[in-house]
Amino acid sequence: MSEDAKILLTKIGEDTSLRYAINLITSAALACQKRKGKVVEMEDISRVYELFYDVKRSTQYLMEYQSQYMFSEVAGEEGDEDEANAMVS
Repeated sequence: MSEDAKILLTKIGEDTSLRYAINLITSAALACQKRKGKVVEMEDISRVYELFYDVKRSTQYLMEYQSQYMFSEVAGEEGDEDEANAMVS
């Protein structure tokens, strides 16, 4: 792994979690193999970071686009609340 890739991975690990950073190492190694590289570079880390969201970015994405998901309007309507609860059960 190149020094630049290690620095980027360290920064990502500090901002997210150690578990997420470790999973990125494995994914970045696979991305490196796919491009037929010998050393994991920053571009590999960046690519897998864009593909796999951490909990914080995933939550932010879901909050931002929640109105586009099925049943998003059901929770907001009082009359359909019992029906929505029945669907979940």
